[in-house]
Amino acid sequence: MRSFGGADCDTDKYLVVAKVMERLALSTEATQKFDMERFNLRKLSELKVSTQCQIKISNRFAALENFNDREDIKRVWENIKQNIKTTAKGSLGLYIFKQHKSWFDEESSRFLEQKSKLKYSGYRMQTKVMYII
Repeated sequence: MRSFGGADCDTDKYLVVAKVMERLALSTEATQKFDMERFNLRKLSELKVSTQCQIKISNRFAALENFNDREDIKRVWENIKQNIKTTAKGSLGLYIFKQHKSWFDEESSRFLEQKSKLKYSGYRMQTKVMYII
């Protein structure tokens, strides 16, 4: 922040200039993005699975052909979305995230405890030596 005196505007106030940096908060959509279901889309590269998925989706949409103009468009869209999701879940399956192994195992914790015990015993020995001298 800086203030500039002598601004030529016939007043006793000072002109103030500031640089402001903002940090935008993370939206709730970004945090909820990881809670959604993910389908295993790599299976679509297989010819048999992709044709099976196409047939299932076309069969489900055949039932939606008698769409009435008076129906609510949001309800129709939800129905379409639900049909695609259930078909994909049935034929493709869900994507399984890799579980990483814990690198800090039982052996590491025992080693850390042993190290801290030796460290504290060294402190006690140094204080005893200081009092003796």
